[in-house]
Amino acid sequence: MSGDNRADAYLPRDRDWHPPALAPEYRSSIKRSPHQPLLAFPCSLSETTGPVFGHSLLGPGDDDLIHNFAAAGQSALGPRILVHGRVRDQSGRGVAGALVEVWQANAGGRYRHVNEGYLAPLDPNFGGCGRCLSDADGYYRFTSIQPAPYPWPNGPNSWRPAHIHFSLFGPAFAQRLITQMYFEGDPLIPLCPIVNAIPRPEAVDMLVARLDPDAALPMDMLAWRFDITLRGPAQTPFDNRHEGL
Repeated sequence: MSGDNRADAYLPRDRDWHPPALAPEYRSSIKRSPHQPLLAFPCSLSETTGPVFGHSLLGPGDDDLIHNFAAAGQSALGPRILVHGRVRDQSGRGVAGALVEVWQANAGGRYRHVNEGYLAPLDPNFGGCGRCLSDADGYYRFTSIQPAPYPWPNGPNSWRPAHIHFSLFGPAFAQRLITQMYFEGDPLIPLCPIVNAIPRPEAVDMLVARLDPDAALPMDMLAWRFDITLRGPAQTPFDNRHEGL
């Protein structure tokens, strides 16, 4: 997935960078955390070589969450935003051709999901998902709606900060990384048990997008910058593969 597959050796990673499997304040981790020693299974050839996604499968509106689910002549409700950044390898080089998929709640904090229980209204013109490819220098961009916070049943008054989920695919589906992007200045970030399970403030900082006035579209949308580092000592914290790729 990254340029690390060239002659470079993998840099050592900090094993205290990611949260432990068991974080009692994050209540669902109590049942989900392993109770037996972990087992490692090597990947098979089929897992590391295919199936692969085809670049031609991306549609022209996949990177526009404002309109890609909307009826003709309509658009999603809420503050319009542009999110951009760079997918980087462990040495800071751009990673070309990475498939970046995103999904999020709407401007009221509600997901379009059959099991969604929050009472905020659905937006009939917002599907909440999209995707794009990083360019030759590793840069990606998409437009969307500012998601809202929402309550979740971790405690009597627990709220998730506004966030966007990211999935990054390498050349095979077994090479997939998942993370979340938060917004600079959100007062709910330090109150979130999921965020607080991350032991290092520097690692939390890697998940916070910065307001980027220079990239904003005047009289249209604010811009947020979120860079993603796939591996190494300064990698972005990932939900599913702590070692990165």
